[in-house]
Amino acid sequence: LSSSLVSLYSEGELGRVAVRGGVQVALRYEPAAKELHVHVLRCRQLAEARRQRSDPYIKTYLLPDKSSHGKRKTTVRKRSLDPVFNETLKYKLEKTDLQGRTLNLSVWHHDSLGRNLFLGEVEIALGAWDWANTRPEWFDLQPRGHRGDTAGMGGHWWDGGHPMLTPPLPPGAGLPPTGELHIWVKDARSLAPLRRGTVDAFVQCYVLPDDSKASRQKTRVVKRSLNPLFNHTMVYDGFQAKDLAEACAEVTLWHREAFAKRPLGGIRLSLGTGEGSGTRGRGQGRRGGDARRVSAGSSYGLPVPWMDSTAEERGVWGRVLAQPGRWLEALLPLRSD
Repeated sequence: LSSSLVSLYSEGELGRVAVRGGVQVALRYEPAAKELHVHVLRCRQLAEARRQRSDPYIKTYLLPDKSSHGKRKTTVRKRSLDPVFNETLKYKLEKTDLQGRTLNLSVWHHDSLGRNLFLGEVEIALGAWDWANTRPEWFDLQPRGHRGDTAGMGGHWWDGGHPMLTPPLPPGAGLPPTGELHIWVKDARSLAPLRRGTVDAFVQCYVLPDDSKASRQKTRVVKRSLNPLFNHTMVYDGFQAKDLAEACAEVTLWHREAFAKRPLGGIRLSLGTGEGSGTRGRGQGRRGGDARRVSAGSSYGLPVPWMDSTAEERGVWGRVLAQPGRWLEALLPLRSD
């Protein structure tokens, strides 16, 4: 575990100080710069960590990203239970990417001779935030144990080429009448080396039958690694549960070359009952090379070659549909067809 993961989840730093007080924060998205600005103004009535004093600082993550490059911190304010920070923490991302993110903001006492002590946290679901509101707001600090199972704690792993998938969010208060499908690609492990003994890997995803450029989402390219870390969340919105029963999430792993890309394998998550057709075609209208048009199933009443999920893949997709609003973890092997 990196120090960031330890500081976010280690129980050794929690519970030693009773949480109280609040934090004042303003949120703003800057379209021109494509940045989320988290303006941390102040805290009030913080708990005393050491002999009637605390040396507080604030740390933020955009969950589900818990990596070190997603961490932002303010400076430490010495000997204050009502510290004024007045600092802006910035994240570079598209506004559409905020739909699947939760801002985790935690307050810590800095201990130069020991372990930093947890003073409380807040979590803000950015998908439901009113971006017309740029005024500072007060939030009561909460203990770490208040977080539920679905508050950004789930995750996706690529373990030997095995992904995990999150379910669509159900309709509810403050949410649109349709749901979202979240796919968090974390990493891949033990990839087979290519000519130069390594791989420049990235992951690409479609939710078929939509094979348009708008449906395609990709991770960054991780160069020269057989165990690449992506830590990238893909969000697809506008779904009802009945739509996902007709859809297929195709997640593929690729090697990036100078002027081309090479497929390394993938999975297809659907309710299709095919046994795998060996085709890489995606049905009507798909661009690319020749593909065997072997019907593996149907989508919206039409025969298609991509509803060819294995029994394991069908089982995962079935559990996604059966458990809306919850992260679902699964380990599935990459297949080369």
